[in-house]
Amino acid sequence: MAVGRDSYLDSILSGLPCGWEEEPRAETRPTGHFICEIVLVVVLSINNFGIPVLISVPIFFELNLDKLNFAGTTEIDYMAQKRSDDTNVIVFFTDQQRWDTSGLHGNPLDLMPNFDRMAQQGTHVHKSFTCQPVCGPARSCLQTGLYPTQTGCYRNGIPLPSDAKTLAHHFRDAGYATGYIGKWHLHDQGVAGPVPKERRFGYDYWLASNVLEFTSDAYQTTLYNNDNQPVNLPGYRVDAVTDAMIRYIDVHQNEPFYLFTSYIEPHHQNHLDDYPPPDGYRERYTGKWVPPDLAALGGSTHQHLGGYYGMVKRLDEALGRLLDALKSLDLIRNTIILFTSDHGCHFKTRNSEYKRSCHESAIRVPTALHGPGFVGGGQIQQLVSLIDLPPTLLDAAGLPVPNEMQGRSILPLVRGETDGWPQEVFVQISEAQVGRAVRTQRWKYGVDAPDKNSGRDAGSDRYVEQYLYDLQADPYELTNLIGRESHRAVADVMRERLSRRMVEAGEDAPTIEPADPIRSGQRHVSSEEAQA
Repeated sequence: MAVGRDSYLDSILSGLPCGWEEEPRAETRPTGHFICEIVLVVVLSINNFGIPVLISVPIFFELNLDKLNFAGTTEIDYMAQKRSDDTNVIVFFTDQQRWDTSGLHGNPLDLMPNFDRMAQQGTHVHKSFTCQPVCGPARSCLQTGLYPTQTGCYRNGIPLPSDAKTLAHHFRDAGYATGYIGKWHLHDQGVAGPVPKERRFGYDYWLASNVLEFTSDAYQTTLYNNDNQPVNLPGYRVDAVTDAMIRYIDVHQNEPFYLFTSYIEPHHQNHLDDYPPPDGYRERYTGKWVPPDLAALGGSTHQHLGGYYGMVKRLDEALGRLLDALKSLDLIRNTIILFTSDHGCHFKTRNSEYKRSCHESAIRVPTALHGPGFVGGGQIQQLVSLIDLPPTLLDAAGLPVPNEMQGRSILPLVRGETDGWPQEVFVQISEAQVGRAVRTQRWKYGVDAPDKNSGRDAGSDRYVEQYLYDLQADPYELTNLIGRESHRAVADVMRERLSRRMVEAGEDAPTIEPADPIRSGQRHVSSEEAQA
């Protein structure tokens, strides 16, 4: 008698093994734990005699009966696969790195192939900006999700307030191991190295220095451990910090962890006023490609850019080592990696040092994310601020974002949901000046408080217009249009944007005095362009 197709399949399936039994291993397994096998049968085709061609695939998993939920679900730990709630988070944080060190931003020297690859495979934040272009204040923003005028950390040397809530607190409360390696710069001004336990704000593992540039050099790295004992690490400083990072990941690979690694590179070495790269790296890049703003304005570019590029190259090699380590430990698919920097570097072209200005060279930074929620995210063209990154990390890890955080998660942008996203980023500036700025896709507008002390005053109720740049026609900000009669409408729109953003950040609404008018010749801006 011919066998029908359905009855034939039934006869095959009825003989397949399906069930569980205690795993036949010598080592002890907790009571109630079973290794189960399910055989998946796939019909590849039906031959000329009406007989299906089958392939069977065994699937093994571990069943923990102690975790049965008799309301109707079972918690299953699949072998060789992390649970979704075990997402790790790593912040790879550099210091004073320009956005255009990346090939994705036009640098032709192949300084950052690992960053470029990670950004292309994950999510590249194409227009990423700090909200405060100086070390300590920027770090306070990234740790707390608050603007520096809210935490009080508006300049270097002001510690986080004792009641501040950081990312480490939020991750630790959710069951994560928390670790910090590298430069902190959020403790008292007079302390270069050790940071007391009560001033580490939720980071349980500690191998850091308050002001790393003062306790180390290119080939001499001293950090301080949980007991505040000095630890001297061998090798070039980037490599020493990277070694410590990989050791931490290896030790904590079997539990969810949040690790913040803060490099000093490519920040200058203060006591030398130089950018010391690994031996041989300065020579590779001296006399090579120079960004247009630096080529036009000079500053210390020709003295320092070769060493700076060499430091950037070694940082990218460290990023490659991190990615390799995660891949070898089978953690790459369940680890969120954020690469970003605290601010950029203008090489003494905008003031007497390297940052603390509203120009792109000081505020625009390279930023990319990889891991759950970000793989295949593409390139984000919206304007993203450093203040948006803390809520992004919490959101991506499935944790609630506190209402007090002043930024927004970028995950909606990754999903293509752009409605309601701010049309500008807001920047507070200290130390070199008491300044404020706002940037849209096309325009940059900056103001200064001439009556205030930049080291003593966090803000002002009175500002004077200082800068206006057309980033479409002048992306490297070589022509200041402030006061031009042709651009008065633009300045008026930007003044309103700035005032609104200052109030949203918790500042008082300011008085902003217009710049003295300047005749414009043939320049003209339409009302539509003024709103861009």
